[in-house]
Amino acid sequence: MKKLFTLLALVGVLTLGNHAMAQEESTDMDTSSTTVDSAAAETTVEEETVEEVEPVAEEVEEATEDQSFHQVIKDQFIQGGVEWMTPVLICLILGLAIAIERIITLNMATTNTDKLLANVEDALASGGVEAAKEVTRNTRGPVASIFTQGLMRMSEGIEMVEKSIIAYGSVEMGRLEKGLVWISLFIALAPMLGFTGTVIGMIGAFDSIQAAGDISPQIVAQGIKVALLTTVAGLFVGIILQVFYNYLVSKIDSLVNQMEDASITLVDLLVKHKLTGRA
Repeated sequence: MKKLFTLLALVGVLTLGNHAMAQEESTDMDTSSTTVDSAAAETTVEEETVEEVEPVAEEVEEATEDQSFHQVIKDQFIQGGVEWMTPVLICLILGLAIAIERIITLNMATTNTDKLLANVEDALASGGVEAAKEVTRNTRGPVASIFTQGLMRMSEGIEMVEKSIIAYGSVEMGRLEKGLVWISLFIALAPMLGFTGTVIGMIGAFDSIQAAGDISPQIVAQGIKVALLTTVAGLFVGIILQVFYNYLVSKIDSLVNQMEDASITLVDLLVKHKLTGRA
C-alpha cells in the first residue's frame, strides 16, 4: 500500500509539474503575443500619425507657396504703418503715371527723319515751299513742327530760317521735358518719407522700451523691423522711378539730336535748291 500511495503521489507530482509548465509556457506565449500585438499596434499608430502629419506638413507648405506676392506686399505695407507707407505709395503711383504718359508721348513724337527729309526734298523740287509745308504739316512729331516753322520764314531769308528753327527747337525741347521735374521730385521725396517713418518708428520703439522698463529683444526687434520697412519702401520707389527717369532723359536726348541734325540738313537743302527769299 505504501508503494501504491508513493507511486500515486509521484504520478500526481509529475502531473502537476507538467500542468504548471504548460501554464507557464502558455503565459509566455500570451505575453509574447501581447508584446508583438502591442508593437504592431504602436507601429500602426506611428504609421497613421506619420500619414496624418505628412498631409498637414504638405498643406502648410502649399499654403506658404500659395501666398501670393500681392499678399506679401500687403502684409509688409500694413506692418510698416499705413500713415507712412501711404505717402510712399502715392509717390510711386503718381511717378509711374507721369512716366508712362511721357513714354507714350515720346514714342509718338519719334519721326523717321530720313524719310521726312527725302519727302521735303522732293516737295521742294516739284512744288516749292508750299508743297514742302504741306508735307511737314501732315507729319507728326517735333521735327516736322520745326521744319514747318522754318519753311514759314523762307521769305525772310536763310538767317531768319535758322533763328526760327533754333527758337522753336527750344520750345519743342521744353515740351519733351514736360513732367520730368515731377518724377525727379518723387524720386527724392519717396526715400525722404521712408527715412522719416523710420526715425519716428525708432522713437516709438524706444518709447516702448521706456514704458516696459527693460530692454526686451522682442520689443526692440519688432520696433526696428516696422521702422525699417518704410525706408525699404521709399528706396524701392526711388529706384523704380529713377530707372524710368533715366530712360526718359535718354529718349529726349535722342530726339533733340534728331531735331538738330535734321534742322541742319533742312538748311542745307534750302541752300542747295536756292530757294531762299522765294515765297
